[in-house]
Amino acid sequence: MKSSSKGAAVLTAMVAASLAMTACGSSSSSGKSTSSNTGTSASSGSTGGPMISTTDLNSTFSAMSSLKSLAAEGKGKIAAILPDTTTSARYTEFDAPYLMKAASMAGIPSSDMIVQNAQGSDATQYADAQADITNGADVIILDGLDDGVGAKIESYAKSKGAVVIDYDRMTTGGSRQYYVSFNNVQVGTLIGNGLVSCVANWKVKNPNVIDMTGSPTDPNAAQFAQGYNAVLNPLFKAGTWKLAASPAGTWDPPTAATEFEQAYTAHPDANALLSPNDENAAPIITYLKSHGIKPDTFPVTGQDATLVGLQNIISGYQCGTVYKAINQEAQAAVAVAIYARASKTPPSSLLNGTNKDPKTGAEVPSVLLAPQWVTPSTISSTVIKDGAITVSQLCSGSYAADCTKYGISG
Repeated sequence: MKSSSKGAAVLTAMVAASLAMTACGSSSSSGKSTSSNTGTSASSGSTGGPMISTTDLNSTFSAMSSLKSLAAEGKGKIAAILPDTTTSARYTEFDAPYLMKAASMAGIPSSDMIVQNAQGSDATQYADAQADITNGADVIILDGLDDGVGAKIESYAKSKGAVVIDYDRMTTGGSRQYYVSFNNVQVGTLIGNGLVSCVANWKVKNPNVIDMTGSPTDPNAAQFAQGYNAVLNPLFKAGTWKLAASPAGTWDPPTAATEFEQAYTAHPDANALLSPNDENAAPIITYLKSHGIKPDTFPVTGQDATLVGLQNIISGYQCGTVYKAINQEAQAAVAVAIYARASKTPPSSLLNGTNKDPKTGAEVPSVLLAPQWVTPSTISSTVIKDGAITVSQLCSGSYAADCTKYGISG
């Protein structure tokens, strides 16, 4: 992603191409998520305006056009500040263009929609927020780099009367009004169940798992781990599976590879890997290949449905991946922003749950979207159907034979 300060570029042009979603894949809040349909709002805006539901959001972005009258009623700019370009390719490939497209489809002028990337710098992210609010942004869509800078931005926004929507990752201890993400505990549950299924399908005897996590400073990583450890811990406790190692955790792929290599060297009988996302899994799979590991023998999990992750899946080196429809997440965030910009409370059909901030205890009105577990048999009906990845991208070079094997064509 690109940031407006320290070399970060503001995306002010509408993006016409519809890319697909993947996700993050590595963010969310550390509080307990619920999927109630109560959707109470923390804003002081009035109710009313057009109705839009999470079930209306799809890859055509057509639901956003129903918000045109509300967009015309509102005033001020919307600024989205994304965190970095290293933890996941999603931010530049999907989030940035999708946020712009969602705003455009809703009738927000390109001059009133700002998308930036902090390039991994707390100082840049805070400076971007200050500059955006000074330049007329009334709503900030924030994917904070960490809780410290996130809370600082939210405190500043509150002092200036701007509304903040935590996007994908909750700033714990913050003061945002809304939260838009996927159900991250469910993401972790899908990863855990995916590994169990893969171990059975690949007939792995005496599973001995290296259990890896995302960054210990990311509240999303904690929620992912909550989900998959709830699946795996009973197996470890019962003795049917063995826990070989549990490295410290990171979202940096080279660091993840180093952590795995150290664990695998210490436990050469390990035969399965719980990886929290595709980016971390990719260099580890390269390492396993270099050590003679054959397809369909050493289960590895992932998240975000990246191109490399999907290619590892069809070639037999990764069990599956959690697919998060980022176009839906971007549309939901922009929709909430449009209501807030017009001083309206989003409907409960959009705010379909709450998420608890574990530091403050606040129940934050939330849009919680449903993730999906993707395997070779469901790639066509999910990721490709939504346009996140094209057949020509997936099936290039040596992967053409894998696509033929699973009937992936187009």
